[in-house]
Amino acid sequence: MSNRKSSTQTGPASALAAEMRAVFRKLKQRLREHGGRGDLTPSQISVVLRLEMDGSATVSSLARTEGMRPQSMSAVVIPLQESGLVRGAPDPSDGRQTLMSLTPKCLKLLAEGRAARQDWLITRISQKLSVQEQEKLQAALPLLTRLVED
Repeated sequence: MSNRKSSTQTGPASALAAEMRAVFRKLKQRLREHGGRGDLTPSQISVVLRLEMDGSATVSSLARTEGMRPQSMSAVVIPLQESGLVRGAPDPSDGRQTLMSLTPKCLKLLAEGRAARQDWLITRISQKLSVQEQEKLQAALPLLTRLVED
């Protein structure tokens, strides 16, 4: 006997999953529109967020982490350096290596973008949802959290 659930059991879950993906995709798009990172490529955004989360790194280690060749990662990092968002400095433990890190300009842009997205979302929630609807949305958050936990 198969371990797969019948289509009657997965039907509602399948429809819910499709609707959720569509809504979250649109929410992500709207947040992105209000976050001010429109001129960065997805690869550049990924590198900036990786450096913010993990700290300084070499181009080679960024490439490994992102699943790219070092030459391809260099093509991502160079425009970030040229725009003043990332800077390189000699690795104190190996002077032959260059550690890439975020500049204060980049950190400021990240903070401003997050604040703009937060402000937009607060405004939308306040304008579009009644107090009772906001409470329902709040009550659904633990369920959504369980979906993404390992």
